[in-house]
Amino acid sequence: MGKGNVVSLEDRIPKLKQQRRRKANRRLIFLLMLFFSLIVCVVYFQSPLSHVKKITVSGNELYSQEELISLSKLSSKTNIWKVDSKSVEGKLTELPEIESVDVSIQIPNSVLINVKEHSRIAYIANESSYLPVLDNGFILKQKGTSELPVNAPVLSGFTEGDILEEMIDGLEVLPEEVLNAISEIHHSPTETDAYRITLFMNDGFEVNATLRSFSEKMVHYPSIVSQLEPGKKGVIDLEVGSYFKSYGSEGAEMKEDEGER
Repeated sequence: MGKGNVVSLEDRIPKLKQQRRRKANRRLIFLLMLFFSLIVCVVYFQSPLSHVKKITVSGNELYSQEELISLSKLSSKTNIWKVDSKSVEGKLTELPEIESVDVSIQIPNSVLINVKEHSRIAYIANESSYLPVLDNGFILKQKGTSELPVNAPVLSGFTEGDILEEMIDGLEVLPEEVLNAISEIHHSPTETDAYRITLFMNDGFEVNATLRSFSEKMVHYPSIVSQLEPGKKGVIDLEVGSYFKSYGSEGAEMKEDEGER
């Protein structure tokens, strides 16, 4: 072996000491960082820094943001890491007006609550007020309004029960175009048909129908009206077939809609 390849033990010892010192220093730095990280985490979890700072509610109309936050039981004292999304969603969906709720957490300290409410599909005339009826058939008795609604039909002569439920079911499946064309719906039963109704439309027509076939036939309302003489108003009968009788006509001026034959 050549002399150039021989390294004395005395030369190697300082290098080994340096390597060991570097490893020890790196280990010490790692342990110190871990220690301080744990301290920071403990301080964070125990301090107001980890509490909910902002709660945002979206999609709400029937309830105010303050009402929903109160019902959710969330507050500035709630730890962001202890927010139970499923629990909050469960509390809010117990409300008959709420169809669904989605709760999401945004680090470091924000909570988003997105609600989907049941729509107001009609109003029930109740003495001097109008009670909203949701698309799930629930009547909001505590949220009546004295102003005549313009965003949904007004129901008169209906009481809670099978007939009202069938009326709501029929309205639910109508196209928005047809639903928005209805101003009022009166329950006008006869001896032969307890489900007979009379509709007053925003365009001036009157419609007689039965709940048994109401939704099926009202779908064709725009087509029926388009075939009538412009400017002539009257009664469209959808109880049996589809017939039209103009106001003021003395005879039985009746017209059957070809699309219903």
